[in-house]
Amino acid sequence: MAVGAPRISSTPLPGIGVRYDLTTREHQRMSVVAHRDGGRTVSAYREDDPDECALSVRLTAKETESLIGALMPSHHSPALLSTTELGLVAERVELSSVSHWNGRVLGETRMRTETGASIVAVLRRAEAIPSPAPDFRLAGGDTLIVIGTREGVETAATILGRE
Repeated sequence: MAVGAPRISSTPLPGIGVRYDLTTREHQRMSVVAHRDGGRTVSAYREDDPDECALSVRLTAKETESLIGALMPSHHSPALLSTTELGLVAERVELSSVSHWNGRVLGETRMRTETGASIVAVLRRAEAIPSPAPDFRLAGGDTLIVIGTREGVETAATILGRE
């Protein structure tokens, strides 16, 4: 292990999940408890007393996904087009089960006409539907991949969030 490299270890917690402990290169300690229900508890420990917890936050599975998105924006891959340099952004927008669009076809949203943004894929359960056609029927729980300008994508998220 390189000098100053972060160290991580895991400990099974029967009936709860798994605890992951991280010591940073600056010797700061953090832990993440991955609960069996998909939630996470993120904790940070005091520098002057590494056994005393300074912060502990319980996150739902969805909040955990949001945090991962903030820590690893767009799940960066060198093979992917960097759209920010072109003035474009891509975002995931989840359709709620009580959405106005639940059960309606994609074309009814008039997304491209109203916002200039495009829905380039739909994630449904474990399936990805690339380039959905205007007659594609939306369902609550779908995650829509929307690409466009920042303003267009934000407007699209507002439209898709309509109940």
